[in-house]
Amino acid sequence: MSNKTAVIMGASGGIGSAMADALEQEDQYSCVVRLSRGPKSPVKLDLSSEESIALAVDWLKEQNIQPNLVFIATGILHNGRQGPEKSMRELNTDWMQENYQVNAIGPALIAKHFLPLMPKDEITIFAAMSARVGSISDNRLGGWYGYRAAKAALNMIIRNLSIEWTRKNKRSIIVALHPGTVDTGLSKPFQSNVPPGKLFNSERAALQLLDVLDGLKPADTGKIFAWDGEEIKP
Repeated sequence: MSNKTAVIMGASGGIGSAMADALEQEDQYSCVVRLSRGPKSPVKLDLSSEESIALAVDWLKEQNIQPNLVFIATGILHNGRQGPEKSMRELNTDWMQENYQVNAIGPALIAKHFLPLMPKDEITIFAAMSARVGSISDNRLGGWYGYRAAKAALNMIIRNLSIEWTRKNKRSIIVALHPGTVDTGLSKPFQSNVPPGKLFNSERAALQLLDVLDGLKPADTGKIFAWDGEEIKP
């Protein structure tokens, strides 16, 4: 059994929970820490609160935990009141800010506090959930302004982090991942448009993403990868 530790952010959600379960069933990580806003989290983690992110790091330090893998499985596409904008007429300041807070700013703040906690003399992986629709070069349909823009911002943040952190750990891997369309609450209102065979359950999605992570090398840092290992251009 390895003595490595994995930390999953958003572990109460569909993909996060499935990812934590899959990691616990393998022998690559001896400890899997599940962090979320939920009651089962050992310390509450809220992406809208930098204080809660810092407190989560303090808790890990108290447990003498240096994570080898940090996986951010959080994201927002709709909130029950609003969803992706179909046109610019639907642009709304509050909704765009919420998109950026959860999909870009939160992961950036997690990196700010968690990367310094990770080992600097071995391979480490910091991965955040992005989306193919965050690719500017792949955008042919338009719409979904807030979500697309926030995920594009996340992709740039990942690239920036990878450049800076390689100076501290040349074996670090910092990537964004596109899981495909997964049967969770996030995608529920949009599943009718998914082609047959392309709607994945959470368990399959987690295993596919783990396969991608297992195949990464330090030369891949800063890139965006889809669930099948295909690199997505920004």
